[in-house]
Amino acid sequence: MAGLVWANLDPGSYARVIHAPLSFNGWIGRDYAHWAAAYGPAHESFQIGDVRWVLTPHYLINDLAMALFFAFAGKEVWEAVSLPNGSLRGRKAATPLVATAGGVVGPAAIYLLLAALVGGGAFESLAGGWAVPTATDIAFSYLLGRMIFGERHPALRFLLLLAIADDAAGLAILAVFYPSEELALHWLLLSGAAAFGSYAIFNWLPRRLDGNDPLGPRATATRLRFGLWPYMLAGALSWYGFARSGLHPALALLPIIPAIPQAERELGLFHEAEQYLGDLLNRLGRRLRTPVEVILMLFGLANAGIDLAAPSTATALVLAGLLLGKPLGIAAAGWLAARPLGLGLPPGMRLRDLPVLGSTAAVGFTVSLFIAGIAFPPGAVQEAAKMGALLSFLAVPGAILLARLCRVRKQTGAASPTSQSRTGH
Repeated sequence: MAGLVWANLDPGSYARVIHAPLSFNGWIGRDYAHWAAAYGPAHESFQIGDVRWVLTPHYLINDLAMALFFAFAGKEVWEAVSLPNGSLRGRKAATPLVATAGGVVGPAAIYLLLAALVGGGAFESLAGGWAVPTATDIAFSYLLGRMIFGERHPALRFLLLLAIADDAAGLAILAVFYPSEELALHWLLLSGAAAFGSYAIFNWLPRRLDGNDPLGPRATATRLRFGLWPYMLAGALSWYGFARSGLHPALALLPIIPAIPQAERELGLFHEAEQYLGDLLNRLGRRLRTPVEVILMLFGLANAGIDLAAPSTATALVLAGLLLGKPLGIAAAGWLAARPLGLGLPPGMRLRDLPVLGSTAAVGFTVSLFIAGIAFPPGAVQEAAKMGALLSFLAVPGAILLARLCRVRKQTGAASPTSQSRTGH
């Protein structure tokens, strides 16, 4: 809200602060042409010569700091998928991933269909924004989902996996269909090497040397001596590899998560009892909690500065894709996976929870704003598309109302999902 008010009261000062040039260099930052358009005519006052990149607060927030948020969320999903009692382990993860595909195809199809129906040359000028409504905002969707389903409902784990996969798909679409430069995917080898090296040397090898010793002296000594430092170094290398590859580096820490030693049990999404687990992965989660809250506040400040006079056809298309295409796509694909394909739903989750979950995932703030800034050049159409992403918060009352109509059973406390809810139609 602060960014929205600031940008409308004094758009010039907003741009000069958010896009302030901290460094002109040849190896990291925002592309110079993109920065110049965002900063405004005042960029001409800088005599910087021939440079390629500009390091700005906006870049530090969107490309560097947000990687910590994705790591924070990715930790919870990895535990749910990998641990023996994980709620999304193995076959149980299949339905959320199929639903993710529906959550990408549905919004894109609605957007393109309505753009074609508008006519008058609008399709040619607006079709390039079809990817804007495909992404789900992890943070806000999770908060809304927790309010609707409760922290113990299996739909919340389903939602978080879907949201991360959805954003990963959105960033993959961004890299393939909206490349800002030539891709250099060989740089991803650096990320892979960092993840594999940290796992092999500081996780797998000590446990291998311990053999069947239940006390695990070498693994314990390695953890106490080195702590999180090897994985922090691996994360830095992975981030640089993603940044140089041409892919968005916000997801760069996800390959490192599986390399970090973890507990043998999963207590639930952000469960308070995790504070008593001493494994490195849960220690990392505890350390990231407060920084991530600050990062999300800064992200809102840096990305919500949209001109309130911007709404136009692009706004309506993005909004329709998110509020209509996203719930329909997720519900239809989730049903297809659960019933005709026989993949089922997590225990305690019902088919009627799917449309509610789809509406909860319709908040497209974070990555949708980012894609809009790439899909359209700076100007009125880009601002209108961003406004559609911002207005997707209208999904909140709709999701709450739909939850009441579908009689969603909110699950809180320590009881297991299966004891509070039965799988049904």
